[in-house]
Amino acid sequence: MNTSLLTPDKDPMGHAVSEYYRKPASINIRVFSSQFDEDVIPVSHLFRSYPEMSPLEKRAIDLATGSILDIGAGAGCHALALQEQKKEVTAIDISPLLVETMKERGVRQTKLLNFFDPGFQEQYDTILMLMNGAGIIGKTENMPLFFNRIKQLLTPGGSLYLDSSDLRYLYEEEDGSFEIDLAAGYYGEVDFQMQYKTVKGDSFDWLYIDFQTLGYYASQYGFRTELIEEGEHYDYLARITKR
Repeated sequence: MNTSLLTPDKDPMGHAVSEYYRKPASINIRVFSSQFDEDVIPVSHLFRSYPEMSPLEKRAIDLATGSILDIGAGAGCHALALQEQKKEVTAIDISPLLVETMKERGVRQTKLLNFFDPGFQEQYDTILMLMNGAGIIGKTENMPLFFNRIKQLLTPGGSLYLDSSDLRYLYEEEDGSFEIDLAAGYYGEVDFQMQYKTVKGDSFDWLYIDFQTLGYYASQYGFRTELIEEGEHYDYLARITKR
C-alpha cells in the first residue's frame, strides 16, 4: 500500500482547490478512467456548506462524537461543519496544498498525513471517511491492512462512519438482472487519474464497495457493520464498530 504524500507537480486537486479559494470561479477538475468516459469534478462542490451536503454526509456529521478524525479531508468542508457543531476534529490529507487551504479556511487541527502511514498511531472516538470514503482502500485485497489500521486508530467503543456506492447498477439489464463477470475481479475496483490545467496526477486505484461485501470483510477482522442510511442511487452510509 502506498503511504507517500503528494508533490505539487502531481496534485491537480490541490492546485484547483487553492486557486478556487483565492478566486472563486466555475472551474472543474478533469477525471479519467480506463473503465469510464471522461468526467469532471466541479471544484465548488468541494466547498459546500452543511446545508448543501447530502443526507448521508449530514447524518455522519451529526452522529460523530468525541475526538474525530476526518480522513481525506480535501478542502475541509466536513471539518468546518463539525467545528460549527462545537466538535473536536482533526483533518488529514496527503496534499500539502489541500492542508494549507484547510488551515486558511479555519480548520483548527490539520495534519499532512497518509492514513496508511504506520507511524501514525493516535486514537480517535470517531473516524469519518466521506464522499465515497471507502475509495482510499483501493482494492479488496487491501482490506486486511485497512481494518488493522482502523483497529489501531479507534478507541474502545469507537465508530467508523464510511460511505460508498454499489456500482452494480452499471451492469443492470433491462429485465432487472445483473450481468457481472465474476472472473474479472470485484466490479467496484476502478482506476482514476485527475488533471487541472497542465497539472496531471498519477493514476490511482479507487474502491466502490457494496454494503454486503463491506460487512463480510469487516466481520473477518472483528468488526460489526450497521447500515445507517441509504441514498437515492445505490449509495449508503455504514457504521463500523469493534465487536
